[in-house]
Order: sequence, then structure tokens, then C-alpha cells
Amino acid sequence: MTLAHNVASLADVDDILDAAVAAGATLGRGAAATDWGGYSGVFIDPDGHAWEVAVNPGWTLGADGSTRLR
Repeated sequence: MTLAHNVASLADVDDILDAAVAAGATLGRGAAATDWGGYSGVFIDPDGHAWEVAVNPGWTLGADGSTRLR
């Protein structure tokens, strides 16, 4: 199972992956364009949980962090 964190920009994906690795996570998959039109990467936290950080062009993120599917 992979937990997902959706963000607003490609730069956010890169920044969060960098911050996670700096805090002790392991990079599972570097950020790259996806087959579904987004951009994502994966880090593994120190407890072994996989986290995907992604931009999905088909979703709208609210100011409160909520996700709205189109």
C-alpha cells in the first residue's frame, strides 16, 4: 500500500521529496512524468511506509488542502 500526498505544482513534488530525504526517508522513486499525465515520486519513511507525492492535472486542490475530482 502506498499513501498519497497531492500537491499543486511540480516544484512542490520535488521540494517535498527533498525534504523527506533530508529528514531521514529513503527515495523510493525519483519524481518524473507519469503515464496518466501527472508528475510524481515516492519516498519511504523511516517506519517503512511508502508515500507518493503527486501532481494530478485532473484534480483541483482547495486552499484548505481538500481534493476535488473533476
